[in-house]
Amino acid sequence: MELLVAVDGSEESNRALSYATNIANATDGSITLIHAIEPDIYDTGGGEPVSESDRRDRLIIDSFDAAEVEGQEILDEAIEFAAERGLTVSGELRYGQPARIITDYAEEGAFETLYVGHRGRSERTIEFLGSVARDVVEHATVPVTVVR
Repeated sequence: MELLVAVDGSEESNRALSYATNIANATDGSITLIHAIEPDIYDTGGGEPVSESDRRDRLIIDSFDAAEVEGQEILDEAIEFAAERGLTVSGELRYGQPARIITDYAEEGAFETLYVGHRGRSERTIEFLGSVARDVVEHATVPVTVVR
């Protein structure tokens, strides 16, 4: 079984990866990770320093290079997590709107299923910001498991 897991470094995507590793181990499957960098988004959140606990909840990009470094760190951490559970995984760093990148890659790679985390934000926040998980579910051509 070929599984694709979208990772962004959040607790929710880590739970999705954990769930997917259990499925991969039980089915002798393989996992590919994907992380999407959206270069157009910058946090202009003022002059307050960002704490380590806020770092993953806010997208802070000083430059495109910094976004690539952060994305690769997220993939490396996820690869290490899977390796500790006895799996060999590969990772893809892609550029563009996350939901589109994730669903297009899932279709291109002929994956059997896709796992994403969902933050469970309020309806008002989802209307304003949109939801990558919701958009992935709406546009994916493969089955999607959303993990909270």
